[in-house]
Amino acid sequence: MQRLPIRIRLTLAFALAAALVLLATGVLVYFRVRAEINRSEITALETRAADLATLVRQAGPADAGAGVHVLRGSSESSAQVLDPSGRVLDSTPSLARVRLLSAGQLRRASERALNVERSQVPTLEGYLRVFATPIDVHGRTLVIAVGMSLEDRDDALAGLRSQLLLGLPLAFLLTTLGAYLLSGAALRPVGELRRSAEGITRSGPGVRLAVPVADDEIADLATTLNAMLGRIDAAAQRERQFVADASHELRSPLTMLKGEIELALRPNRTPREHVEALRAAAIEVDGLAQLSDDLLSFARADQGDLPLRLTRTDARELLTAVARRFSSRAQRAGRALEIDAPEGLMLDVDAPRITQALCNLVENALRHGAGTITLCACETPTAAELGVVDQGSGVTPAFAERAFERFSRADPARSGPGAGLGLAIVELIARSHGGTALIRQQPGRFEVAVALPRSGAVASASHGLSV
Repeated sequence: MQRLPIRIRLTLAFALAAALVLLATGVLVYFRVRAEINRSEITALETRAADLATLVRQAGPADAGAGVHVLRGSSESSAQVLDPSGRVLDSTPSLARVRLLSAGQLRRASERALNVERSQVPTLEGYLRVFATPIDVHGRTLVIAVGMSLEDRDDALAGLRSQLLLGLPLAFLLTTLGAYLLSGAALRPVGELRRSAEGITRSGPGVRLAVPVADDEIADLATTLNAMLGRIDAAAQRERQFVADASHELRSPLTMLKGEIELALRPNRTPREHVEALRAAAIEVDGLAQLSDDLLSFARADQGDLPLRLTRTDARELLTAVARRFSSRAQRAGRALEIDAPEGLMLDVDAPRITQALCNLVENALRHGAGTITLCACETPTAAELGVVDQGSGVTPAFAERAFERFSRADPARSGPGAGLGLAIVELIARSHGGTALIRQQPGRFEVAVALPRSGAVASASHGLSV
């Protein structure tokens, strides 16, 4: 069944349901009609028996059967008056003194009213419905039995059966055909969506499915699919831009590396010149390695798989370790490094990842900032912040809005050092911990900070990473 088209499955399901409903309806109609006919026959027999009882009582005990002859019976209607011993006191001519009741039936009829069907009455053909009731005639108990042929009932029921056997299959075929046509009409918008989707595949990005006018499930499906296509287009555009940016960023260090190698291969080079060329090449290789690590981090984040190993970490010790790593370089640049963090501020973080984020911030401060660099930490009731502050002029408001995007630079020409991934890595690490990255600036003070949730919030956030 699962391999059949939906239209066929819907039609078969509807056909099965229709067959059950029609069959149940036919059976119900047949037995209801039969019950109504039986009820009307019994009512007619009871009425006739009551009339005969009145005539018998008027005749008196001397002539108990008198009055029966007044109602001339036919082959379809019969009546008798019997005593409890079974003697026929009077009967319609069609019975010829043959008893309508057996001995056992007569005994029961002598006590209470009785309704039975009989088939073996010698002088009559077919089935006979007999109603018998006891009456008291001046202290004497008699039984009046009234019979009616069931031939008319059987003929009527036979005609009803014929009509049902003819009409129900026809109704079944019509309903099945209607179900097939209706299911086709209901699924037609789905086919149109499929054809529209094929057109989108051929036309390329930017094209959307036509949303039906009707406000129904198909329209909701088309709207949802259009939203999905929009997300796919946006993701594809981001991937294309990512590849283009990565290619652009890789071109410069590779060109520099090739130049240094060619310079080292020139004839008549001194050992010192060879060493300098190799050192320059090593610097470019380090840059390429850092760029590849950053790209790998983004690739893992895009797949929702940026692993974190959370440990209980002292914030001040973390900042001290980062400051120690950059102390020599800051000293050569004539810049001071300071730490402003309270004692005992503990965080549940991935220490190497947070260290990487802070190193990127210090690197940016050394390259683009000015004055003293302060590694600071503070806490609020719900979060803890780790940041880097310098005394530079900051960035423009326009760049601040996209500073954490990949390959974003304040210099549109990308002529400065770096690949434009430093702040994007910071934001990625912050988000992987369930936090955020933010920029605060005012005259003479520029700060980039990472706001992290306090204990307990990080573990659940790291599993839902999506970039």
